Amino acid sequence: MSEVYAVRRGRLRDRCSAAGSDAALVSLPANVRYLAGGAPPGAVLLLGVADQRDVLLCPRTPTGDPADGRPDEHLRLSVLPTTTGDPAVAAADLLDPATARTLAVEEHHLTVARHRAMRSVAPRLLLTDLGRTVEQQRTVKDEEEISHLRIAAEISDQALGELLESILVGRTERHLALELERRLVDHGADGPAFRTSVATGPNSGRPGHRPSDRRVEEGDFLSVRLGANYHGYRCEIGRTFVIGSSPADWQIELYDLVFAAQRAGREALTPGTAFRDVDRAARRPLESAGYGEGLAARTGHGVGLEIDEDPQLAPTAMGKLDACVPVTVEPGVHLPGRGGVRIDDTLVVRPEADGGPELLTITTKELLAL
Repeated sequence: MSEVYAVRRGRLRDRCSAAGSDAALVSLPANVRYLAGGAPPGAVLLLGVADQRDVLLCPRTPTGDPADGRPDEHLRLSVLPTTTGDPAVAAADLLDPATARTLAVEEHHLTVARHRAMRSVAPRLLLTDLGRTVEQQRTVKDEEEISHLRIAAEISDQALGELLESILVGRTERHLALELERRLVDHGADGPAFRTSVATGPNSGRPGHRPSDRRVEEGDFLSVRLGANYHGYRCEIGRTFVIGSSPADWQIELYDLVFAAQRAGREALTPGTAFRDVDRAARRPLESAGYGEGLAARTGHGVGLEIDEDPQLAPTAMGKLDACVPVTVEPGVHLPGRGGVRIDDTLVVRPEADGGPELLTITTKELLAL
């Protein structure tokens, strides 16, 4: 993998050189991991452009913990003498003012205080904005990254499948969410990819619902959204079920509608398709049924080292899909006071010649009565 990280840093180096930067400082944790292979929390990567010397500055010695990843052995490693030091400031101080006059930094991540501290140790250093260059580079995944996502999806499917085999009536949303997160770890995850959501009855189908002490009751819709973090890569799955022997007519009708919308979004995932056209494909059936006003602002988003990455599948999003881009498709409808449906998958964009979009999360989307 060392060669992979070297190639990634080389691409970034070329872009920085073309922009006139003498060096670059990468501080966003996901970007540091992408370029360095791994690092303890708080580490930064100093990328030399002119002399090509790259340094990983860490507040503590890396332990090799899978959750942090393992730094590329070809990187120069610098551990700060005290844990109270700031690696970003140390990086600015490390630069030779005779050869490095311009440093590109991730202004969207650095605080104003850190920016000022860097200027204080290197007053003649011109700080420019690197922008989201690394995030853009991360959008298209290589097959090693996709394999990590595939395993994360398998773990998520296993955890969800085991929950469905247990007794659910009478248990609280909070308890079920905690059990799912424990099962993720039991099956090999480094941890949950995000806070697990379990929503029952009138809470079901609500975007971003935080589990409460409400107990599962007969006749409820039960919406679950979870994902595993495996070697830093995060996936997402969401399903809705009915508690009891048979769903009501309105539940079947609503579920079939959301399922059709989700299928339309999945089928639109082909290279060259505009982001907003994927959103439109999933949104149109719901709008036609009269649910347009309460829909979420987007249909899906990219995933990877962060659970929410580019691209954004939204009505105003600009750009087109590339192959090997993992995204979610997650339409939903929530009826206040009654509940709702959310169906969420993680897929990888593939050309038709390769079989079309690759579905990573394979738990059934049939409306199960539990």
